[in-house]
Amino acid sequence: MKLTLHKVNELNQEDFIDMFGPLFEHSPWVAERAWSSRPFATEQDLISALEREVWRADRLEQLALLRAHPDLGTRVRMTDHSVQEQSGAGLNQLTAEEYEQFLAYNKQYTDTFEFPFIMAVKGQTKETIREAIRTRIQRDKEEELGKALQEVCKIGRFRLEAVLINEVEAKAMKQANGSERIMYYGKGDVWVYRSYAKPLTNLTLIPESGFTGRDNVLFGMNIKVAVSGEKFFTSFTEGDNRVVVATDSMKNFILRKAGEYEGATAEGFLEFAGRHFLETYPQMTGVKMTADQVSFEVLPVPGAKGFDGSDLVYRYSQNEHPTALVEVVRTDEGIAVVDHAGGIADLKLIKVKGSSFAGFVRDEYTTLPESFDRPLFIFLDIAWSYEEVADALDSDLGRYVAAEQIRDIAHTVFHEQHSPSIQNLIYRIGQRSLTRFPQLKEIRFESNNRTWETILEQASVGEGKVFTEPRPPYGFQGFSMTKSDLEGL
Repeated sequence: MKLTLHKVNELNQEDFIDMFGPLFEHSPWVAERAWSSRPFATEQDLISALEREVWRADRLEQLALLRAHPDLGTRVRMTDHSVQEQSGAGLNQLTAEEYEQFLAYNKQYTDTFEFPFIMAVKGQTKETIREAIRTRIQRDKEEELGKALQEVCKIGRFRLEAVLINEVEAKAMKQANGSERIMYYGKGDVWVYRSYAKPLTNLTLIPESGFTGRDNVLFGMNIKVAVSGEKFFTSFTEGDNRVVVATDSMKNFILRKAGEYEGATAEGFLEFAGRHFLETYPQMTGVKMTADQVSFEVLPVPGAKGFDGSDLVYRYSQNEHPTALVEVVRTDEGIAVVDHAGGIADLKLIKVKGSSFAGFVRDEYTTLPESFDRPLFIFLDIAWSYEEVADALDSDLGRYVAAEQIRDIAHTVFHEQHSPSIQNLIYRIGQRSLTRFPQLKEIRFESNNRTWETILEQASVGEGKVFTEPRPPYGFQGFSMTKSDLEGL
């Protein structure tokens, strides 16, 4: 069962624990304590309340929480959440040699830190997980305890996605006929890898970015699809499945369509597949699809034919990745796109100096000092929509905006300008992006302040400082801009 935030706020403590206790492995006390923080105004408030209890717990409770997690890549009995997460990363398909290797790494890690290696494995592979454990074994014990708790919180956020309906998503999925009822179902984590897709070319070049295109030798996406239609009503009320398309069939449908797609953009594929859903299944009146693109890095290989390196061997990137959203509905005039967006997610930027935060309200609640030259570390998600949806779907029109170009604009603006606040920084990034790409209708930001905590203002040698990871809660910002914000410039 999935709930809206409004319904979450109406839960009694027992039901709240039943719903959110499993987010933290065998540790329902996290949800039990977070319940008193109701009502939650936003999804972020709920997340912060749960994470706050993890960090407030005493050391013995924190260690018990960490020790409740299973070793990655082993065959011990696990919760349903852990089984699904490890399966998604391929840890249920280890060879005998890989299994023994994971056992050895896990034992070395546990012997060192006295709790199991913990990592949020969604979107990871067994190779990236194995590399992470090798690296983290070398850490200081206190540093690794903090990292493990951060991963526990990240796992909780991923699990929360399965039980909470985003209010914006719920509104977007209302029926095309104007009904206020929320009614949809679908399939998530549909991983699609297409080799030798059409290259992304014909881009508008900008001075902030050297990105000229993508070869799409590997075109990967993690897709979520949700379908709606009034005819599905009886499947909810009476258990009548005569018009229900199994979500496993949806997965296979998407995979087959990936082989038929002739375009170069993720947005184009989502529209292509969504349109075919409506053409194939008349009981569907709306299809909303989102995609996290899987980024692959070209490997430098001496003598390789590829311009930047090997045209055969790629590395799975753990960095930021492009995103896409397309929603299509059936109308009296035919099938139409009613919502679309391109984007880039999980962009992590740090500037070692040249940022400040001062002049804010100071009263009896204020303990934060003013800062005039601080390091600034932000997590940033950016999304944009076009004046003409066709520009998002067909790169041959020459007006497609690549996520890498928006990423490079963010890099450039962050480098060039002193930032008096994160709010001003994202405004300047949006201003530059809309100026470079007038075909865009709107650009939206969700940022998160992860600035490091300063431990030493002056290192013993040189001009450096010493920092450590921050602890929750984190500040965040949301902002949108249109071309009207450029007027008068």
